[in-house]
Amino acid sequence: MPEPAAVPTGLADEVPATVPDGDRHEHAEQQLGTTGVAYRAVGGAEAAAANLAWWDADADDYQAAHGDFLGDADFVWCPEGVREAEARLLGDVRGKRVLEVGCGQAACSRWLASAGAAAVATDLSAGMLRHAREGNERTGVAVPLVQANAEVLPFASGSFDAACSAFGALPFVPSIETVFAEVRRVLRPGSPWVFSVTHPMRWIFPDDPGPQGLTVTQPYFDRTPYLEVDEAGEATYVEYHRTLGDYVRALAGTGFTLEDLVEPEWPAGHTRTWGQWSPLRGKLFPGTAIFRTRLA
Repeated sequence: MPEPAAVPTGLADEVPATVPDGDRHEHAEQQLGTTGVAYRAVGGAEAAAANLAWWDADADDYQAAHGDFLGDADFVWCPEGVREAEARLLGDVRGKRVLEVGCGQAACSRWLASAGAAAVATDLSAGMLRHAREGNERTGVAVPLVQANAEVLPFASGSFDAACSAFGALPFVPSIETVFAEVRRVLRPGSPWVFSVTHPMRWIFPDDPGPQGLTVTQPYFDRTPYLEVDEAGEATYVEYHRTLGDYVRALAGTGFTLEDLVEPEWPAGHTRTWGQWSPLRGKLFPGTAIFRTRLA
């Protein structure tokens, strides 16, 4: 969990070791007037407005920093480098209609399309979807792109055969139950719903890839949202914390069966440091949780 003056958690913080985190977010922070951090309750409207503005402001820098790593048509689940091409957490997607929630520049959806799926990609941010359109043009893979809040998916009930989210919308919404219920609504019975998030235990540590990131500073059970704020105290970025149990209960309560919880180990020889992910931390405790579930 971020300390004051730290940067947000999640795949959005995957930064080459040669790029300081402060430089990575400086443009967005200046544009939005971010002056500090806070912990307080945040409702859906404030969170959506703050995170929409944040990702629109940060989209260009995000793509510049991470585009090479994420690729134009590759499905990377996490900073540890788990790829759907090898993991096959969604199973055989050929001929299936697949929804990606929180797609960013939609590299995952283009990979799915290349694997034979009819993929549809959604994201809250128009700035990120602009890069997704550019990715479609570069690759010639015309994945449909839809701007949407994950809590209100603009699709007919039972219209998809699978759904996925790789470090997408889930950390930024106040109610994962609402998102799960929406995913359930648009899925057909028996469909997989697979998503990756920052491992909940990372909340207790500062966002520091070095030795300071090994000391507990935040209670695991404190679910108070983390905010970045402007001078007036208005949120410019919001992130929510859930425990592993919170995820399991939310899934069960919305009709999903948990089939696997993947906690990727740090790969041998993987020396890259990205945001809070590093070889030092990765060899000691997990940084990612991937939930493989299925609609009962």
